[in-house]
Amino acid sequence: MSNSRSKEIHRQLGHPVIDSDGHFTELMPVFVDYLKEVGGPRMAERFHKEFFSPTNCMAANMNSMYRWRWMSAQERRADAAPRPPFYGGPTRNTLDRATAMLPRLMHERLGEMGLDFTVLYPGVGLFAPHHDDEELRRATCRAFNMYVADQFREYSDRMTPAAVVPMHQPAEAIEELEFAVNTLGLKVTMLAAHVVRPIASVARKAGPEISRYAYWVDNLALDSAYDYDPVWSKCVELKVAATFHSSCYGWVHRTTGNYQYNQLGNFAEAAHVTCKALFFAGVTRRFPTLKFAFLECGAAWASALLNDLVGRWGKRNRQAMQNYDPANIDCDMLGELYRRYADARMLNKFSEVMRGEQRLREEREDPETIDEFQQCGIERPQDVVGLFVPHFFFGCEGDDPTIGCAFNPHLNAYGARLGALLSSDISHWDVPDMKDVLRECYELVESGTIDTADFRDFVFHNPVRLWAGMNPDFFKGTAVEGAVEKCLPSLAAA
Repeated sequence: MSNSRSKEIHRQLGHPVIDSDGHFTELMPVFVDYLKEVGGPRMAERFHKEFFSPTNCMAANMNSMYRWRWMSAQERRADAAPRPPFYGGPTRNTLDRATAMLPRLMHERLGEMGLDFTVLYPGVGLFAPHHDDEELRRATCRAFNMYVADQFREYSDRMTPAAVVPMHQPAEAIEELEFAVNTLGLKVTMLAAHVVRPIASVARKAGPEISRYAYWVDNLALDSAYDYDPVWSKCVELKVAATFHSSCYGWVHRTTGNYQYNQLGNFAEAAHVTCKALFFAGVTRRFPTLKFAFLECGAAWASALLNDLVGRWGKRNRQAMQNYDPANIDCDMLGELYRRYADARMLNKFSEVMRGEQRLREEREDPETIDEFQQCGIERPQDVVGLFVPHFFFGCEGDDPTIGCAFNPHLNAYGARLGALLSSDISHWDVPDMKDVLRECYELVESGTIDTADFRDFVFHNPVRLWAGMNPDFFKGTAVEGAVEKCLPSLAAA
């Protein structure tokens, strides 16, 4: 193992560095053997045919994305086909490419990256839980989980992989959660953050071919097709955090021929959809111990969301809504002021305007829908922070300067500090050289964007709050076990 600037920085820290979102590259020939074991040779054939060139993906532009390279410019425009990902990982550095594929080599090289422990998410496996074909989706997720359990078991002192969990229906999610945790011994789960579903009325009238173009995004919590509380309950029972690493790539506004345009901010947008739904649906109120993590999405949007929620509750809670009740309008006073201050053109429309005001005054909303924060049980604005901050964690790439938003007490409501996590993204194009992971991250301290206490929270304390907060034994038997045991009591009391 060679020396590196990251390794030198690590020696000076005085605490471990935990990466909550590294990546690996699947060896597809090896994975296919697991898929054959789960579903037979025909399932492997379907995987190659349908997974990489899907014909039944609910969002039609996602289907076009996979065919993009074989389409003419006219066909791409006609289908609103988004430019697919390309050059997904660095290739100039052959050592890094091999590291992404070989767990033993990654285990050996973590020290020069400045990492003591890493949670690893898949590459192709990111898309497995989002496929529409139920049989293929479930078989593929099961095979991926068997694959990663075997590939990384020997290196559990410094690495642990995430199981992929489909969420099209709660029953399939629960079944895969139980298999991944109880049978395979995996302790990290990556749940699909949303499900793209057909609009039922369009499907009835137009059939499946047309209905692919008319879809809605199920956020798993608010106005969902299913009650996902049994899934959240199962996560609590199994002592696993609900983590999400889903993309909104290919949604209707991400369909240009420019990959960076389509990709930029897509993880943050997908996370925003699910995070605010979990909040408004009262999930964090009903499951006070459950923690959620949104990976590779940054924290700036989370800071904005928290502040928006506090501000909106102040203006739109049940009591405050009385300020906007049209019944409050004094039509006599309004009419008198209108006559006194309106110009000739306005006065000519006096009768019409007043009839409109009277109709507005007589309108009534369903009182049961007035309080849109009702499921949260909020009584004061500080409760918003209490239902948000301890439950939600946000993976940030090491060179992201907006990490400072998570730790700025002057920016966040009531001085809140958000659960930003180091999300290294090793094995992807974001990291041209794995040896630079910690060096790039520590530049935020050197530039004054964050201080050393913020940095410690980012790479150590917040990961402990997330992973050990759900399972106190999460780091047992790992290289960071001793350091975690020392800090756990103080973090639990904070």
